[in-house]
Amino acid sequence: MAIRPHPDPAALRVVLHRALADPDAAWSLGGYGAGATFRRGAAEPVASPCGGRPGLVTPRGALVLGGAEGLVPVAYETALGRDDWSQALALCRPLAALPPCPVPAVSEIGPDREAARAQDRDGVLFCLGLPLRQARILARVRGDAVGLLRAACGRPADAALWERLPGLGATLVAAHGCDRIEVVLPDAPPGPRAHWFDKLLRLGRLHAATAPIPAGLAPVIHLHPPHPVMEGGYDPGRHAAFQDLLARWGDPALAALKRRLLAGEAVAIPDARPARAVARVALAQRRCLPAR
Repeated sequence: MAIRPHPDPAALRVVLHRALADPDAAWSLGGYGAGATFRRGAAEPVASPCGGRPGLVTPRGALVLGGAEGLVPVAYETALGRDDWSQALALCRPLAALPPCPVPAVSEIGPDREAARAQDRDGVLFCLGLPLRQARILARVRGDAVGLLRAACGRPADAALWERLPGLGATLVAAHGCDRIEVVLPDAPPGPRAHWFDKLLRLGRLHAATAPIPAGLAPVIHLHPPHPVMEGGYDPGRHAAFQDLLARWGDPALAALKRRLLAGEAVAIPDARPARAVARVALAQRRCLPAR
């Protein structure tokens, strides 16, 4: 993986600000196996987090962004099949700057002073103790549910507890420093979602093997810009917007390889997973791009 230039916090802030205004953009926070995603509908009521923080609040959840300083953006595309691909801007931090995994047991933290809405700050937070360094997976509850979660403290969280959270009126919170996603449970697509896959967590990976994240970095937040292929067909503006992110924060060697493939050049594909993935992405995109 090629070394990227130093991040530009000012440029990153502009990108994040524009994405917050786009109802088709999605966000995720967490690690490999557990975390939360935030989506909103175009007609859904939306407000800003209290305290003047950047982000979005809807009836189904919230996104709060702590700031661009210290984040290293990594843009990449992933082949999903013969005719499809995904795209993401991973906002990473140096692995050495991440805290260790929490104690593997449910524990009480106290009132949620950083809640996106002021009226939620009296809710009580409990850490579920999931083995992640990129985020803490928390449950915010009130009333009788507080006592029920206190009774679970000191023991590892399990699938049975996870399944009980919606019935307790809990809000799932994935938090890293001042960054957070809140998910009002029970969740349902296409809104904010919470996820926990114990088998994936046990692998101890920082990210999926298909994500070309440079060594020494760990993705904390992902911005998922709207895909260029929509129900109405191919959108060249969306495609161009993400190609700009790739040019700025993607791997230069992979970007050059894809340009040559899209231009129809006969190129020997290096025998490496990222290069093979780029070749598949280029093949899928050539079916969408206008004829040259």
